Amino acid sequence: MGGERIPDFIGGLSLFRDMSGLEVNAVSAFLEPRRFPRGSVVFREGESGKEIFIVRSGRVGSYVTQPDGTRREVYEFAPGLLFGEMAIIEDEPRSATCYAKEDTELLVLDGIDFYRLVWEHPIIGVKLLSSMARVMTAWLDEASGFLGGLVRWGEAARRRAVTDELSGLFNRRFLEETMATRFARGAGSSRRCALLMLDIDRFRDINAAHGAQGGDRAIAAAAAAFAPAVREGEVASRLSGDEFAVFIPNDGIDRAVELGEAMRAAAEALRVEYRAGPDAPPAYPVITVSIGAAAAPEHAATPEELVAAADRALYKAKEAGRNRVEKA
Repeated sequence: MGGERIPDFIGGLSLFRDMSGLEVNAVSAFLEPRRFPRGSVVFREGESGKEIFIVRSGRVGSYVTQPDGTRREVYEFAPGLLFGEMAIIEDEPRSATCYAKEDTELLVLDGIDFYRLVWEHPIIGVKLLSSMARVMTAWLDEASGFLGGLVRWGEAARRRAVTDELSGLFNRRFLEETMATRFARGAGSSRRCALLMLDIDRFRDINAAHGAQGGDRAIAAAAAAFAPAVREGEVASRLSGDEFAVFIPNDGIDRAVELGEAMRAAAEALRVEYRAGPDAPPAYPVITVSIGAAAAPEHAATPEELVAAADRALYKAKEAGRNRVEKA
C-alpha cells in the first residue's frame, strides 16, 4: 500500500493539476497516510468534521441512515477521489457514514492544516479551493438523483404512515392524533370542533352479493365521492371496514350537518358497476350512508366523549331508517 511517494501520487490527480511541483510538495507535507482495514469506519454520520481525506488505495463506501433505520448506499470513492471536505468548509456534522470497503489507505488533511494552507499560502489555497469546487460540483451532480429519490421516498413513507391505502383517506391513527392535539390547545371556546361518524348502509349485503372485492370497490368509490365536499383543514379518514369519520377542527355542529348532508347526497348519487361474470349484465346497487354528527363543547369535553356522542348519533340515524344525518 502506498509505495508511490505522496508528491508523485497527488501530482497526478486532477485535484492538483493546476499546481507547480513546489506547491504539490508543500501540500504533501500536510498529508498524513492512514490505513483502514476492510469494514472499519472512517467517520460516522452526525460526527463533527475535522479532517479531509484522499483515497490513495482501496475503496471507501458511504451510506446514510433512512427514517426507518435501514441503510442506503450513497457513493463509492475510488483512488484519487476526495471526500469529507463539505463538513470542514460548512462547519457542519458529517452527512453520511464512510467506511473501508476493502483494505484502504487514505491521505488525511487535518482541518486546521487545511486552513493553515489557505492562510499561509494563499496562491495554493486559491488553487486548492478551486479544484475542490470542481470536485464538489461533480459530486453534487451525481448525488442529486439520489437525493431527489430520497426526498421522494421520505414523502411516500410519510404518506403511507398517515394514509389508508384502500380509500386514500387519512387513517385512524392520524385522526386520533389530530383530535388529541386540537383538544390539548386550551379550554372553553378554543376547543370548538365537530366530528362526523358514518358507515355504508347494509354493507354486509354488498359483500354477500359481490364478494370482498365488491365491498372494497364500494369503500373506494364512497371515499372518492366524499373528498370534494371536505374543506382544507378538515380530516376525512377511514376507521376500518366501511366506517369513516371526518373531524372538523375549527367549526361547529352547523358545518358538521352541512358536510354530512353533502356526503350523504354524494354517496346516494354513486353508480358503482358490478358484474357476476365477464358476460353477466351489469348491476348498479344503490349505496347510501348513515351519518352521526356531534360537536364540542356542547356535546363533549374530550376526544373520547366526542367520538361517543357522534357514534350515538350514527346509531340514531340507523334506527330512524338509514340514509340520513342525525345530530347528537
